[in-house]
Amino acid sequence: MAFGCQRGQTLGYSRGHACPTIATMAAGPCFEDILALHGKAPLARRRVATLQVNVGKRCNQACHHCHVDAGPKRTEQMTRATAERVLELLEASPEVDTVDITGGAPELNPNFRLLVEGVRQLGKRTIDRCNLTVLWEDGMEWLPAFLADNQVALTCSLPCYTAKNVDQQRGKGVFDKSLAALRLLNRRGYGVDGSSLTLNLVYNPVGAFLPPGQASLEADYKRELLALGIEFNHLFTITNMPIKRFAADLARSGKEREYMGLLVNHFNPAAVDGLMCRSLVSVGWDGRLYDCDFNQMLEIELPRPAPRTIHDLESLEDLEGAAIATASHCFGCTAGAGSSCGGETVRSA
Repeated sequence: MAFGCQRGQTLGYSRGHACPTIATMAAGPCFEDILALHGKAPLARRRVATLQVNVGKRCNQACHHCHVDAGPKRTEQMTRATAERVLELLEASPEVDTVDITGGAPELNPNFRLLVEGVRQLGKRTIDRCNLTVLWEDGMEWLPAFLADNQVALTCSLPCYTAKNVDQQRGKGVFDKSLAALRLLNRRGYGVDGSSLTLNLVYNPVGAFLPPGQASLEADYKRELLALGIEFNHLFTITNMPIKRFAADLARSGKEREYMGLLVNHFNPAAVDGLMCRSLVSVGWDGRLYDCDFNQMLEIELPRPAPRTIHDLESLEDLEGAAIATASHCFGCTAGAGSSCGGETVRSA
């Protein structure tokens, strides 16, 4: 059988004029110029509907594709005071309907429960970006029941439905642990037909290529995982961003220019309207604000005169209409069918 989670393609590209970018990324066309060429500039924010909260870089895994560069030895963690300020800001921002908690492994932050319970009390939808294996860490026995009791929607990384590809990207034995975690969540009601508990999976390519079509790959995942006794709601396909750990891997293999060419040559103007930065704001573990989680990892701050931290504004409503900071990695979100934390941004007809 030809596994869907291995499909992909690569291209070269003709070098255009240079654009400011990170040191590990090959120079290429400027993203802002490409937006202007297609009548999509300037890129500005709409109403903030989602606050994504990165509570730190500590993780029980160290995945090859990780744009956060997270791992067991990272010490950056959101403090209780910062978490409480996030909740205060959310209370003052009724337009925000979703809080997306990420990391690292967000559940390892000692203030994870405080955030989840606070968000639930405010009546907002909560998403936990879970790596699945964290459920088996010592002291995390409380987690499955807590998530279910608080109606937390789960978005869980599973880069393939085969052990070889998952273990290659995320470490030996991760596939088996992930399947065991999914079965545990199914028993709690997550992802099961007729349940209100949402369990979505995330696919990242295992190499320097674009993800295949989300709908067709979801069908592959559902077929293969159901044969293993596992159910889930939806699959999100997310393009690997050429930053941090994945960028370093591209540099080591000499594929950074080739991969940037792939992204540039597959720029899709139809993906621009659905960019997550249009309706999402990202807050870091230290309270600083960014246009998205990728900009956060590159420390690309909100363009002036926008506030820079959660302490500098009264409501997230204040950010509506603000300019959005972009760089060459933004080609990753606009290539092919588009890419966001919720998967494809251009739906097939």
